[in-house]
Amino acid sequence: MAAILKSCAVCLRESALQLPRHNSGDGYKRRNAKRRSPQAAIIPNSHLPMRSFEVKNRTSAEDIKLLRLITAIKTPYLPDGRFDLQAYDGLVNMQVSNGAEGVIVGGTTGEGQLMSWDEHIMLIGHTVNCFGGSIKVIGNTGSNSTREAIHATEQGFAVGMHAALHINPYYGKTSLDGLISHFDSVISMGPTIIYNVPSRTGQDIPPRVIHSIARNPNLAGVKECVGNDRVEEYTAKGIVVWSGNDDQCHDARWGHGATGVISVTSNLVPGLMHELMFGGKNPSLSSKLMPLMDWLFQEPNPIPLNTALAQLGVVRPIFRLPYVPLPLAKRVEFVDLVKKIGRENFLGEEDVKVLDDDDFTLVDRY
Repeated sequence: MAAILKSCAVCLRESALQLPRHNSGDGYKRRNAKRRSPQAAIIPNSHLPMRSFEVKNRTSAEDIKLLRLITAIKTPYLPDGRFDLQAYDGLVNMQVSNGAEGVIVGGTTGEGQLMSWDEHIMLIGHTVNCFGGSIKVIGNTGSNSTREAIHATEQGFAVGMHAALHINPYYGKTSLDGLISHFDSVISMGPTIIYNVPSRTGQDIPPRVIHSIARNPNLAGVKECVGNDRVEEYTAKGIVVWSGNDDQCHDARWGHGATGVISVTSNLVPGLMHELMFGGKNPSLSSKLMPLMDWLFQEPNPIPLNTALAQLGVVRPIFRLPYVPLPLAKRVEFVDLVKKIGRENFLGEEDVKVLDDDDFTLVDRY
């Protein structure tokens, strides 16, 4: 042991001899200089993973409030049920080029309910990376579980989404105070749109709840599906509203104060929907689109939309179960609608065609 200690002492003496020598003046300055933190350790607006209630993205709720046409974008699939990102990018790019200002990623139309959270967050991040400079990306990170909604929203903002879409807890419904507590738990993370669609959740979000959370500056507005009387009730008090009903969106926009629409129909005819939201009152265009809107909601969304996009040739005819294509007679109706409205107004370049039952693939494990 003594030999080891002696050896260590020799090493320490030799190390000390190799240290650079400084004159007394330099030593005095060094001892009395103020310590400065390494600059590389302080990065303003850094892109570090989010902590609770931190927002990486600089978009404000005020930016989101300006959006007039937001498309609830469809998610296309490959034959094995995975995302067809090439087709997806084509769909989003056509929204950008036709004037849509935002997309809802993984909403009801995008079949977020059939996605794992890994898939969900990946698709949000992919959309931000590819299109975030051209269009606002609003991630559907809502859940009937507050814990899941918090976690998914943290992840969504961490990968760069501009705003979150939050639905009220469905199936296992809660009280009105529970609704307020649920939304209060997620809204502080960043710009938020509240989505009210009682036909799917089984519970209305009444004005009392919206007025309570409207005190938070992160509330961008409400996607409202109850009707235009409710729309006007909010807009009269300065709350931003997007119509959640395509067949009511023209009147909501031009007669009831809605800022715009979060639309399913714009997946198919984004240019015409842009004209409907930006061009002033146009009841003739609204009437022209009404048969298409009615057709799109004859069965639960997104069944008709998926069928339509497949017949236009812009996505593969693949369905994740439990969704299945519309029956043949309805597929024939869609071809007739396209011809009446004008093929040039729809997405894609192929001729619209009636697909046979055997043309569709139904995927039950994905």
